[in-house]
Amino acid sequence: MYDFDRIINRRGTDCVKYDNIVPSGRPENTIPLFIADMDFAVAPEIVEALHKAVDRQIYGYPIRGKEYFEAIAGWYRRRYGWELSEQWLLTTPGVVDALNLAVRAYTEPGDRVLILTPVYGPFGSVVKGNGRVIAECPLLYEDGHYSVDFAAFEEAIVREGVKLFLLCSPHNPVGRVWTVDELTRMGEICLAHGVTVVADEIHSDFVFPDHKHTNFAAISKAFADHSITCTAPSKTFNLAGLWNSNILIPSPELREKFAAEMARCNTPMPTIFAFEACKAAYNHGEAWLCELIAYLAGNIAFVQSYCAEHLPLVKFAENEGTYLMWGDFSAYGTPEELEKKFFDGGIWMNRDADFNASPAGFYRINVATPRAVLQEAMERMKKILTAQA
Repeated sequence: MYDFDRIINRRGTDCVKYDNIVPSGRPENTIPLFIADMDFAVAPEIVEALHKAVDRQIYGYPIRGKEYFEAIAGWYRRRYGWELSEQWLLTTPGVVDALNLAVRAYTEPGDRVLILTPVYGPFGSVVKGNGRVIAECPLLYEDGHYSVDFAAFEEAIVREGVKLFLLCSPHNPVGRVWTVDELTRMGEICLAHGVTVVADEIHSDFVFPDHKHTNFAAISKAFADHSITCTAPSKTFNLAGLWNSNILIPSPELREKFAAEMARCNTPMPTIFAFEACKAAYNHGEAWLCELIAYLAGNIAFVQSYCAEHLPLVKFAENEGTYLMWGDFSAYGTPEELEKKFFDGGIWMNRDADFNASPAGFYRINVATPRAVLQEAMERMKKILTAQA
């Protein structure tokens, strides 16, 4: 029903993904597979809702109406069985804004904040940028599977006196969808040592068959009382440019601290268009999302199959969720050699150094693009990596 093969020219639209290619010094024909937004048209119901908002012809200050919460609550009830309370809800322009606010609200300068590495780059920058200190727990990696070293996890908390844990669930960039048992174990360790959990669940709607996303705060009341959950329609429905995230905080104490930090920073309200798009997405976008997930699964299978045939030394982590593949390219050169090859050859991906990790030849590939674009990118990648010196 929806045409995800349609190629939309995004150049000249002031988008980071395409219009930053030339300013970055890369070849003009570079194929961007880095920043996590999609090259697909949004669900038509969202476009219709935005047209209606534009047609009002007045774009004054908005309020967050009752229908907005009901749309969010309905989505989480239908998809996750999680019953939300309206009083939990605070809105921020983005999840990274919320991470910054949380670090300042729940810690003091010099406090330690735990992250599981490799992890989304801003997890590190919001810690260091606010004068806090990173406590790192590297994920275990074996045979394409990432897992948590729980002994090291608890040891880091105790050794560093950790106050806050930034949880990425599903995990970006390695594509893990944490199980209930894994989340429970992390949560119990945090509870035992008085660590508040900030769960970034922005990728939660992208989960593939045989896996299931569990909302951390929904596991138990104790977890809910000691955590905040960062959500947004932006990744799911390709709405990042509208700047709208929904932060769920069941604990009155944690919510009050977060709200106070929002007030101190004069955190802006999302726009009229963000509110309308979010309501339309959660009320009417489920069929579009189901077809999208199937298409993304096909893209992942295509990349895996292509590499198995033409670039067999590339090894991918298991893709349980997200539209981001995490591949080990180290067999094709040193980190420095690979970076030069991809830069000069016109393939732009995020490298491991972007994810609070030491350079080792790993890259993140955004496969949320039409299959024809992905095929062209893979053929170019084959040429780059197999060219004789």
